[in-house]
Amino acid sequence: MGWVVSAELRAQTFTDSNLPIVIINTDGNASIPDQPRIKATMKIIYSGEGVRNYLSDQNNAAVLNYNGRIEIEIRGSSSQVLSKKQYGLTTLLSDNVSNNNVSLLGMPKENDWVLNGLAFDPSLMRDYLSYTLSRNIGVYAPRTKYCEVVINGEYRGLYLLQEKIKVDDNRVDVLKMEPTDNSGPDVTGGYIIKADKITPEDPSAWTMSSYTGGNVDFVHEFPKPSQITNAQHEYIQDQFSRLAFAAGNASISGFPSVIDVPSFVDFMVINELSANVDAYQFSTFFHKDRNGKLRAGPLWDLNLTYGNDLFFWGLDRSKTDRWQFDNGDNIGAKFWRDLFTNTTYKCYFSRRWNQLTKAGAPLNGTSIEALIDETVTTITEAAGREQTMWGTVGNLSANADAIKTWLATRMAWVTSNIGSFGACNNIMTPPLVITRIHYHPQTSASYPDSEDQEFIEIVNNGSTTVNLTGYYFSGTGFVYQFAPNTVLEPQGVLQLGNDRETFKSIYGYSPFGEFTRNLSNSSQKLTLADAYGNVIDEVEYSDQAPWPDADGNGYYLKLNSPDLDNALGSNWSVSDEALETTVVAVEKDLDEDIQLYPNPVDNILRITSSEILQGAQLRDVHGKVLESVPGGSNAISMNMARFNSGLYLLEVNVKGRLVVKKVAKK
Repeated sequence: MGWVVSAELRAQTFTDSNLPIVIINTDGNASIPDQPRIKATMKIIYSGEGVRNYLSDQNNAAVLNYNGRIEIEIRGSSSQVLSKKQYGLTTLLSDNVSNNNVSLLGMPKENDWVLNGLAFDPSLMRDYLSYTLSRNIGVYAPRTKYCEVVINGEYRGLYLLQEKIKVDDNRVDVLKMEPTDNSGPDVTGGYIIKADKITPEDPSAWTMSSYTGGNVDFVHEFPKPSQITNAQHEYIQDQFSRLAFAAGNASISGFPSVIDVPSFVDFMVINELSANVDAYQFSTFFHKDRNGKLRAGPLWDLNLTYGNDLFFWGLDRSKTDRWQFDNGDNIGAKFWRDLFTNTTYKCYFSRRWNQLTKAGAPLNGTSIEALIDETVTTITEAAGREQTMWGTVGNLSANADAIKTWLATRMAWVTSNIGSFGACNNIMTPPLVITRIHYHPQTSASYPDSEDQEFIEIVNNGSTTVNLTGYYFSGTGFVYQFAPNTVLEPQGVLQLGNDRETFKSIYGYSPFGEFTRNLSNSSQKLTLADAYGNVIDEVEYSDQAPWPDADGNGYYLKLNSPDLDNALGSNWSVSDEALETTVVAVEKDLDEDIQLYPNPVDNILRITSSEILQGAQLRDVHGKVLESVPGGSNAISMNMARFNSGLYLLEVNVKGRLVVKKVAKK
C-alpha cells in the first residue's frame, strides 16, 4: 500500500470510542512544531476497561484520567514527512515549569510520554505487538495503550500512548549518574546508549565499523551529550570496545565478562522474529547499571517489521529467509554478527528460541495469533476512522492475516537455521543457595540509615569448590558481580552487604563484597546466575504471608535449611542471630599479575608476568588487530613506535585465558 505524504484531511465527526480519548489544546491554538516544545492542556477521557468513552465528557471529572498542563513537540525522523505527526510530551504541574509525575491509563508514574502515530504501518499493531511480546517473555519494553487523539478540535486518528525510554525504576532501571561520578565504581553506571541516526541535539559519540564497510553511530541517551563528562564517555565507549574485542570469545573472560548474555539473546530473538529492518543499526538501545554488565534493550521503533518496509521508497528488507544482522543493509556493528557466529552464543540463542516458541509459550505461533486477533478486536472501530482520515489502512483484517502468514514462514525458517542447543541444554549449575536476606532493617540511633544494614548470604551447599568467576545477579535493580578467580569452598558461606563499614561494625568482620542498589522493602526477585546467565538460584521474597515478618522489625529472613526450596516462603523463618563466614579463597589475579611498562609508551612496550606468556595482540578500539607477538617466556616486547597517539587494547594470552589491558601511546 502506498503512503500519502501530504494527504488532504478528510472531515469526519468523532463523538465516542471504545478506546481512551486524548484531547490536546495548545495555548493560543498554536501549531505544534518539531521544536521547541510548546505549552498545552491535555485531557484523557477514560471511563474504565470495556466502558465506552464520549467526547462530550471532557469536562466530567469522574472520567478524566488526566486533566492538566503539558509541553509538546513533533518527534520522529522519517515519519515527519507524513501529515499525521507523532508527538513527544511532558506532563507539567500547574506552574507550567515543574515536571508532573503521573500515571496515565494505568502505566507507572512518570512525566515523559510519546504519542506514537503508528507511521508506515497499515496493520496499526507492529509496535504494539513487539513491545507486548517482549514484556510477555519477561523483558521490559515501553508500556502502551491505544487511544484516539483530538488536537485543537480536530480529530487526528489512532495512536499509541506509550512510555518514553528513560532512566526510572519502572522503565530502564539503572542508577541516575551525576556529573561528579567520574572514578571508581561510580563511573561504571548507569548509562543508556543507542545506535541511531544523529541530529544536532544527539551527535555521534563514537562510531563502530560494520561488515557492510560503513560505520554505525552511537549516541549518548543518558547522560545526555551535553551533560556527560569525558571520564563517563571514555568509560562507556571502552565497554563497547571490550565487546567488539571479546565478541568471538566465549570463555568466561570473553563476551560473558562484558555483556549480560540473556539480555542480548532476548533482544535478538524479538528483532529476528520480527525481521526488524532497523535492528542493530538504528533505534537500538543498550543500558548498563553501576557495577553491572552491559545489557541490550529496550526495544524501540519496530514498525518496519513482520514483512513491512518503506515500499514507496523502493525498500523491501523485512524478509522471512535471512538474518537481520547479515542482510547486507542495516546490520549494525560487527559485534552482532561476531556474537551470533560464536557457537556458544548461538547455542544459547537456539535454546532460548526453542523455549519461547514451544506450545503454550509466549512466542508460539498460536499464542501470537491470539494476541493479533485480540488486538484487531480492540482497534477495528478506530481503524475504520483511521482509514477514512488518512487512507493508509485498507483492510485491517487482511493486514493482520498477512502478518500471521508471514510469521509462520519466518518462524519455520529461523527454527531450521539456528542449529542445535544440545551443548548448552541442561547446564549443571553448582548448588549455591541464598540462605539469608536482610531486606528492610530497623533504624536506630546507631544506624539511622536502614539500607546500610542490608545483606544477603550465599552458601555452597555442595561437596566441591566452586569458582565464582563471572557469576552475577542478573536482571535489574540489584547488582553484584563476583571478581575473577574467586572460589567458595564446600559448605562455604559468604555475605554481600550494602555498606561494608556498617556490616563490619555490626557483625565484627567485613562482608565478602558490597552490592549496588538497595533491596526492596516489600518484594524483589534475586537471581544468581553463572557467567552465561544460567540461573543457579532464584528467590522472590515478600513482606506478605506466607513469608515470615522481617519487615523493618530488626529481623532478617533465614532459610531453615539449605536443602529446602528457598522459593517457598514457608521454608523461611526470621532471625537476628550473629553471622559467620567462611574465608573465600582468591586465586592469583592474572590481570594484576600482568605488568606493562612503560605505559604510556613511546617505542618499546614490555609485558611481564610470573606466568608463561603465550603471546599478545594489539588492537585498536574497534577491535582490529594491528600487531601480534609470540610468547614462550615470562617477558615479551612489542614495538609501538609506528602507531599514532591514542588508546589501544592489548590482548595477552596466559594460562589459556585472554587478559585485556589498556595501552596509551604517547
